[in-house]
Parts: sequence; C-alpha cells; structure tokens
Amino acid sequence: MSRPTLEAVAARAGVSKSSVSRVINGAPTVAPSIREVVLRAVRELGYVPHAAARNLATRRTNAVALVVSDPPKGLVSDDPMFSAVVRQASRKLEAAGKQVVLMLAGSDDGRARVVDYVAAGHVDGVMLVSMHGADSLPATLARRGLPVVSLGRTNPAVPYVDNDNPRGADLAVRHLLDRGRRRVATITGPLDMTAAQERLTGYHAAMRETGHRSIVALGDFTRVSGADAMRQLLQDDPALDAVFAANDLMAIGALRTLRESGRRVPDDVAVIGFDDIEAALYTSPPLTTVHSPMTTWASATVDLLLALFDGAPHTPFRLPAELVVREST
Repeated sequence: MSRPTLEAVAARAGVSKSSVSRVINGAPTVAPSIREVVLRAVRELGYVPHAAARNLATRRTNAVALVVSDPPKGLVSDDPMFSAVVRQASRKLEAAGKQVVLMLAGSDDGRARVVDYVAAGHVDGVMLVSMHGADSLPATLARRGLPVVSLGRTNPAVPYVDNDNPRGADLAVRHLLDRGRRRVATITGPLDMTAAQERLTGYHAAMRETGHRSIVALGDFTRVSGADAMRQLLQDDPALDAVFAANDLMAIGALRTLRESGRRVPDDVAVIGFDDIEAALYTSPPLTTVHSPMTTWASATVDLLLALFDGAPHTPFRLPAELVVREST
C-alpha cells in the first residue's frame, strides 16, 4: 500500500491541505472542531508526517548541537563529571524529541567547524559544555541569533546554569577552619575557566574574613596537577594542615602525594574536593567534597534551552551548594 498523503488526509477530513498542515504543525489558530476532524483522519489513515517536509515548513531541524570544549590534556574525557553531564543532557534532549549532535571544539579547527555547522542551519540551538573564559565561541554563536545556553557561566551574552561556586568554596574553607585547621591551602583549577575563578574567589573571601593567610597552588582540574600542586605546597609550607582542591580529581591526586610523603589524612592534613564524583566515595579515606548535582545541572540547562525555543525569557540561575562531610576531614 502507498503511504497516505497530506491530500488524502484533507479529503478524508473535508478540509483544505493548508488546514491539515496547520494542525500537524501545531498552529494555535486552528479551530477545535477542525483540529478534531483532521486528527481523526490522521488516525484512520495512519498518516505519518514527512519529517523533512515538516521541518521545512516550520523552519525547525529538531536538532541540538551539544558542543564540548575538550582541551589537549583531555579534561572532559578524563573527568567522569563531564561524561555524566553529556549523558544526562543527551537523554533529556532526546526525550524532548531533539536529535543530539555531539561536537568537540577544543581547537581552532574544531571551533570553526562548529560555527560553520551552526551557520548552515543544521541545528535549532546549541548547548555549550566546559567552555574556557578566553574562548570566543560562545559570543560568536550568540551573534548568530539562535538559542545558545551554557552549562556553567561563560560569556555575558549566553544564558547559563551553574553551581554556586563561591558559596561552595566558602562552605569548604569554613568547615576546615571549624575543625581547627589554621594553615589551609587551595589548589585551583585553570584560571581561564569561570568555575575555577569563582572557587578561588570563595576561598580567598573565607580566609580573609576569618583572618587567615591564603596559600595557593595552581592546578588544571586533573589528578596529575593535584598531585604536583600538593607536592609543591608541602615543600613551601611543611606545616600545612588542610587543603581545599577546586575539584575532586585534584583532591584525589593530592591524597596520593600526602600518602607518599607519610602524612596521615585527616590527622596531619585534611582534604576537601569539589563536585562529589562517584570516586570520592572510594578514596582512602573517603573524600569530603562540595556536592555538584550533575544530572540536575544538565537537566536544568536543557530546560533553559527548551524554554528559549518557546520564547521564554533567559534567566540564568545557580544551583545551591551543599557540603558532603566524609572521613578526609
């Protein structure tokens, strides 16, 4: 049997082709009586709209680009937080009827491909993940005029959902001070990323307000950088008694260095991370950390993008910070 056509539906319903098209494309101006007879004809004939034709009529592709900035050190591929975020965002977008196009933008060529793909009209919107502050891609995409959102704050022109990074860092530092620690260091993330900047700001504020001296070592959100930074901190200040690492991977690296140096955790040095990845439960000892609700974060960012598709105002917001206390402090 041949596939039922739009004309056949119109003939069965006794209405025009344009009326059938408006019903199928969800136009709000169709009278309820016409909508009812058209939908009945659709069911009776088993009509399935041709996706390409409908997309042409509505100027929608029903596709979303999930753009991940994967720097050369492999931050995204190595960090389970980002794999969880990408997985949850993809599931939610697909449940909303959107085709997900995963694109990497960790190089100049990668960013150029993303811009060309978006400019060619292949997607209805873009969700950005793991952008660096100096990256021009968010602003470039925002100027294209289609909906763009970011998981984490990037460019002022791009709506976002983020953790309350300053508050999370403040909770971590004050927890250490409340436990009697007095020489509290921090290991930062890459300072061209907003999350790393904000967590450092929260650390500085808590130390300053409580009258303690800041002790800072630079990391890049990887285990290796956490181990190296912890080694440098111990060389510079052997009396150090606590460290706040700006993510869990660096905290895990710091734990290894402390163990190799003969320091006991938390007896000699207390350690706190940020993100609450699954591995934080299985370190020795289990890691105190600031909980980052990864699936909620990803879902909220998708909700923001879907709202933009419907013309809703783009109001950025932050998820509340929560400290999860375990044996490392």
